[in-house]
Amino acid sequence: MTNLINMSEREYFAQFAKRTGMFIGSTSLTGATAFMTGYDEAAQRYGGPGLTGWREWLMANHQVGTNLVWEAQVRQVALPAAQQGYRNLTPEEEAHVLKVLFELLDRFLAEREGTAPEQ
Repeated sequence: MTNLINMSEREYFAQFAKRTGMFIGSTSLTGATAFMTGYDEAAQRYGGPGLTGWREWLMANHQVGTNLVWEAQVRQVALPAAQQGYRNLTPEEEAHVLKVLFELLDRFLAEREGTAPEQ
């Protein structure tokens, strides 16, 4: 078993991306968002950076609504042609948005760490 305690945030979220269902049960964008928000709150409470700068990074690197929460910004990046506003995603859209979420998150964390994202 991989020791999650001593991992960098990038390594931790790579494990989360590989085994999302193990962490949250049924995999969905809403579930992943709730988990990541909880992680962020706990990390910052105990002195870690958590996801500080994540929403701002999305705005700086992608044309997303500045009045949106980061979950909606990720949806906008992943599904630019989709009807704007909240709606239930199809299973295919859900899988695609999660894939894009984890790719974007890895790029953000790589930049923050000063390392190159894995291809």
